[in-house]
Amino acid sequence: MYPNSSDHPTHPYQPQMSSPEHLPPAQAPTPERRRISPAVAAAVVAAGLLGGGVGAGAVAVWDQQRDTTTASPLTSAPADARTVDATPGSVTYAAKVASGFTADIKVSGAAGSSVGSGIILTSDGYTLTNNHVVDGVGEGGRIQVTLPDGSTHRATITGVAPSYDLAVIKIDGVDNLRAATLGQSSSLQVGQQVVAVGSPENLSNTVTSGIISALNRTVTAGDDSGRQVAVYNGLQTDTPINPGNSGGPLVNLAGQVVGVNSAVDTGQAASGGVQAFGLGFSIPVDTAKRVAEQLMQDGTATKPVLGVSGSLDTASENSGARVQVTSTGAAAKAGIRSGEVITSIDGTPVGSYADLMAQVLRHTEGEQIPVAVTSATGATRTVTVTLDGATDTATTTVGSLAP
Repeated sequence: MYPNSSDHPTHPYQPQMSSPEHLPPAQAPTPERRRISPAVAAAVVAAGLLGGGVGAGAVAVWDQQRDTTTASPLTSAPADARTVDATPGSVTYAAKVASGFTADIKVSGAAGSSVGSGIILTSDGYTLTNNHVVDGVGEGGRIQVTLPDGSTHRATITGVAPSYDLAVIKIDGVDNLRAATLGQSSSLQVGQQVVAVGSPENLSNTVTSGIISALNRTVTAGDDSGRQVAVYNGLQTDTPINPGNSGGPLVNLAGQVVGVNSAVDTGQAASGGVQAFGLGFSIPVDTAKRVAEQLMQDGTATKPVLGVSGSLDTASENSGARVQVTSTGAAAKAGIRSGEVITSIDGTPVGSYADLMAQVLRHTEGEQIPVAVTSATGATRTVTVTLDGATDTATTTVGSLAP
């Protein structure tokens, strides 16, 4: 799913010209009553104009005119201000602002190399990106950052939060950089226009635009073994996001960051199926801001813990997530028991265990949230859970029972 077919052009219609008088009488064509569309008719006329006689005549006339006339100079009209609107509230403005705080990131390490993008957070070089962009650097690896002015610099990892697929790096030897302005993802609405900036396929400062197409979407990304998936809550957008966009900004039309681009839906492409286009996912900036502040201050971040376990293959008769409860965890303290089904978190419906994990990650350690539970007998109740916390050192995963 992480942002990592070519169409064949349609050949134009080529009519075959046959003269009826050269055919036996029985084979003479019968006038067709089928209506010819203007497009097809134009193609037929164009093909006729390519015949030798008419073409030669046209060239002869041109030669004669060229000898007796003087070509008029070409003119250019000034752009209509309405078509190049660079005021706040336009895609042009958002692209210009975001390009000023978006960095290109190249990582090389023992496991290979990767490329991505980053969001400059401070004037002295703290930059936010995806954990999956930098997690391959390893011992002796190298992170190189290219700034909007084209200069390149080394960078080091300040801290990572694998559960949120976020990381902060520090660019060496820089100051007076343009820092991003962070917006609020909690105020986003479906249909709102957004702009993405990054380096897809290593093409720096590439701008794409689209809309927010869904909120609170559960994002699952398979690991290398295919047996687990990383889970987090994301924004869905139809803004084109491609390999190299990872870690770059998704901004509103005021140029404020509202998300960190992280993944695309590849559908069944990996197994030979059809890829799903127009499905990109970003980490909400409200979450990214909290995590980035922790990483810059402490080098680590925390994540909320409910104290349950489950699996993508754990089915329940009810819509929800059937869980096993840790004996001393937050869920157990609230009275949730193993085998029960959690159907909502803080009023948001839960359809699977992946949904449950994604919804928990929207909250913070120590927060009290209502949790709706269905017992083995079908009785329903709502309990208040005070979330525990833990240092975020590993990706939040959901195991699969499938071989």
